[in-house]
Amino acid sequence: MFYRAFRLVVSLLLRNFFRLEPVVDPARALSAEGPVIFVGNHPNGLVDPGLLFVLVDRPVTFLAKAPLFRLPVLGWILKGLDALPVFRKQDGGGDTSKNDSTLTASVDALVRGRAITLFPEGKSHSEPQLADLKTGCARIALDAVAKGAKVRIVPIGITYAEKNRFKSLVHVEVGATLEVTSFSKGQGAADAEAVRRLTNAIAASLSSITLNLEQWEDLPLVETAEALYALDKGDRAGDVERQKAFARGLSLLRAEQPERFDALKAEVTSFRRRLDLVQVRPEELTFLYRPATVARFVFRNLVWLFGLPLFLAGMVVFFVPYWIPISLVVATKPEKDTESTVKVLTLLLLAPFWWALLVGLAWWWGGSIAGLVTLGAVPALALFTRWYLERRAAAFRDARVFFLFFSRRRLKARLLAEGAMLAKQVDAVAEELRPRVTGS
Repeated sequence: MFYRAFRLVVSLLLRNFFRLEPVVDPARALSAEGPVIFVGNHPNGLVDPGLLFVLVDRPVTFLAKAPLFRLPVLGWILKGLDALPVFRKQDGGGDTSKNDSTLTASVDALVRGRAITLFPEGKSHSEPQLADLKTGCARIALDAVAKGAKVRIVPIGITYAEKNRFKSLVHVEVGATLEVTSFSKGQGAADAEAVRRLTNAIAASLSSITLNLEQWEDLPLVETAEALYALDKGDRAGDVERQKAFARGLSLLRAEQPERFDALKAEVTSFRRRLDLVQVRPEELTFLYRPATVARFVFRNLVWLFGLPLFLAGMVVFFVPYWIPISLVVATKPEKDTESTVKVLTLLLLAPFWWALLVGLAWWWGGSIAGLVTLGAVPALALFTRWYLERRAAAFRDARVFFLFFSRRRLKARLLAEGAMLAKQVDAVAEELRPRVTGS
């Protein structure tokens, strides 16, 4: 009961904090039955296990670092979810010998046909590529196989557009399932070669479903090159699969043709800088403003003005719980990979308190009927306020771009011509490297 109730709460919280794209899971591996280890990359603190907690269709057992179990509220939650502690030297004061019992419990859970979730990088981080994997996942899997369990490993790649920003996109992709029996000789973790091969296989699978860069400075380059390619093909920009392919191609081009890479990088970076100056994205260069389209846009947004009073009421009502998590991050200055964790956990604690406070005040001022109405109205108003803010922000951006290009048509024509020319160069490089990048 606690597991299901808490999963519902976390699901509502994360789906409202982030914009989760449709999960790429062609084999429906997230619904896999029997002994399964779900493994993921770890770029965003406790948000990563929270996402897997919400997306996996069956109860899972989590492994978490031991200090988290000592925190006042989070420790109680982890114990309620039957999570298992991992004792690490870098945490200080932890007895790493206790990990033997944790590993044994993990193996026993798999032997009983349960599912466990872990992050083999061993820590959350903000590096631009996958960190070296620890061998714990492979050891647990091989020990369970040695005891007769037919263990499968399901890799899950998580890519955040802006992991510390509210309403940023999250792309989740499930890789091909690894059958652990094909790596095992029945000796369990004692077979060092099997542990190494399985760990390398997990790393290769996670690398194929995550965005890996040599340095963060490459991200704007990859995003702009992909957007230019989409512009040339008439596709929608921001495709994560295509960005991953561009990142792999970027590494090949840098290693094998450094002069060509430097020249293309300079042109793409310069074009990106010019777009940033006028705050325009590459795909917006192709927008056509026909009279009928503009009229529909104006009419639709005039209609939306009727919802403005309700939106303003929501902004007033939720001003405090909206700014407290942001202020807490500013005050505590956590690492980038834990910013979202601080915000989400603060909201998890603050939201029910604020809801109860509003209901209590309404009950006190207006009686039981006012209290019951407020009980139902608060979550509805919160959802409407968030939705209205998101929609109007997009509308303001569209209007700004329209007025910019309407008044500066030569600028648009020049940028579009430059973008089209540069897109042809990017397309030529993409076609040349495609067989080695995609294998097709």
